Amino acid sequence: MASVPAVLRSEWTKIRTVSSTTWTLISAFAVTLAMSAALSALMNATFDDLSEAERVTFDPTFVSFSGLVLGQLAMVVFGVLVVGTEYSSGMIRTSLAAVPQRATFLFSKITVAGALALAVGMITSFLTFFVSQALLGEHRTTLGEENVLRAVFGGGLYMGLIALFSMGVAAMLRSSMLSLGILMPFFFLVSQILSAVPGAKEVARYFPDQAGAKIMQVVPNALDSDEAPYGPWGGLGIMVLWVAASLVGGYLVLKRRDA
Repeated sequence: MASVPAVLRSEWTKIRTVSSTTWTLISAFAVTLAMSAALSALMNATFDDLSEAERVTFDPTFVSFSGLVLGQLAMVVFGVLVVGTEYSSGMIRTSLAAVPQRATFLFSKITVAGALALAVGMITSFLTFFVSQALLGEHRTTLGEENVLRAVFGGGLYMGLIALFSMGVAAMLRSSMLSLGILMPFFFLVSQILSAVPGAKEVARYFPDQAGAKIMQVVPNALDSDEAPYGPWGGLGIMVLWVAASLVGGYLVLKRRDA
């Protein structure tokens, strides 16, 4: 029986020695920072063009995370590759031969990869916040303002949870290509489009990304957005439920099906 510390070390070795997973984390950091900085600078330059309602509900903290729309996609790729590569390379048979306890195998992988994604998410969130606030000029805010620190921590949590959700989906689908083919359009297109369609947005606001993003808002109904039936912590709770469901589903598939 493989010990948990040994399995954790093994999973850490797998992740850090595969260049694709390393580069996806770097991409998540770089894309989020660069796009958020650019959009914050643009918002500062065009602030007077906003409607009165948008100026009244202007949320400099939420604006500083506008680059997450693309940055989260890199986290999706990271989460999928961590799990899916085992199947595409055929290493899953070797891994399960070495660690026949499937719960130990899967959740050790998720623990190591999730901790890494969370660490990168926190670094990205804080650095993105500081850079974006500098570019917002007189419209900026600080960590000392009410609920701002919660929102910045929330940005890091959001990135980590997106990666965990993707790991669970990849474990259920057992394919990197299929997982990416579903998750990438879902987060980048389907969720964004449905959130703007009357009627459909009532459902879309319960999607993991739409609900989880509320944790990064400081001003309710930021930029004159629609009011949600839940607050920041309620939205994060909905996202956590999605993540838990995907991970449980991934474990059940791994447990019941052959490698």
